[in-house]
Amino acid sequence: MNIRAAEEESAQEIHIPADIDWEMLDKSKFFFLGAALFSGVSATLYPIVLVKTRQQVAQAQISGIRTAFSIVKHEGFRALYRGFGTSLMGTIPARALYMAALEVTKSNVGSATVNFGIPEPTASAIANAVAGLSAAMAAQLVWTPVDVVSQRLMVQGTHPSCSSPCRYINGIDAFRKIVKTDGPKGLYRGFGISILTYAPSNAVWWASYSVAQRLVWGGIACYFRKKDDESNDNGNSSSSSNNNNTIRPDSKTVMAVQGVSAAMAGGVSALITMPLDTIKTRLQVLDGEENGRRGPTIGQTVRNLIKEGGWLACYRGLGPRWASMSMSATTMITTYEFLKRLSAKNQESLV
Repeated sequence: MNIRAAEEESAQEIHIPADIDWEMLDKSKFFFLGAALFSGVSATLYPIVLVKTRQQVAQAQISGIRTAFSIVKHEGFRALYRGFGTSLMGTIPARALYMAALEVTKSNVGSATVNFGIPEPTASAIANAVAGLSAAMAAQLVWTPVDVVSQRLMVQGTHPSCSSPCRYINGIDAFRKIVKTDGPKGLYRGFGISILTYAPSNAVWWASYSVAQRLVWGGIACYFRKKDDESNDNGNSSSSSNNNNTIRPDSKTVMAVQGVSAAMAGGVSALITMPLDTIKTRLQVLDGEENGRRGPTIGQTVRNLIKEGGWLACYRGLGPRWASMSMSATTMITTYEFLKRLSAKNQESLV
């Protein structure tokens, strides 16, 4: 579906290059280039994710900057990438599942909603929300075990419940020890709350992204209308008037709008789902010594958080998570749209 943003009073329209659906993609190119591009994005943002995770398991409120400096000072710069190898190995298949589920669902739901007579802006928001929901659920099948292992490596030795008896040499060693101690279900600790965190978060993000784009393009159309009116008042004819009131932004403008819209959607999503993410992280990395080999329950985790710092403790790491999600969303969507254009079968149809 094409994204259109028009100012009703002036009938000015923003003409955006055609959106690329699942059928238009060269699948092998799409997945190969996607693995390479998103591995780079993951490497760039990983230290922020690690700092956020350390804050969430800490028993006192410490700022993200102080946490980062403390890690580098006492453990060295390489500690900011602890567990990255494991995370990267899981990111590639998880991202592939995510992208496939996202595009297939968005294409099918988008077509179905339009066929039902739903207006295009509403249909786009619905398709994006349903696609984000299904993509997150599919990716969590792969990502939850990877998350459990990588987060154990991230916080190793930093929290009383994470310290001995288990010391992990690397991701494979952590995987083996978790299975030996807790069985295969240990790798899926927090799976339910991961779904509750990421599925609504993705649905909110993609729907917000769709709405945010329309708002930003609407603002741009309003700006051009105002500029056009001023130009006409001065006796000049504007370019938009000469082109039937159609504004054709260049590729840089399109990417800028996508980036701003993604950051707005990421901030909203981070704020809404932060408490669930904190609970999920604690469930996945704390051993729950008070229960023997059983991990802590959701109820115990919430009670411990409130005891440590009240309800605000559920928002520990909000700063890094907000920054991470906003930057991740911006880089992800611009990279993703760029990837789709690189992977399109017919490049001539994109203009």
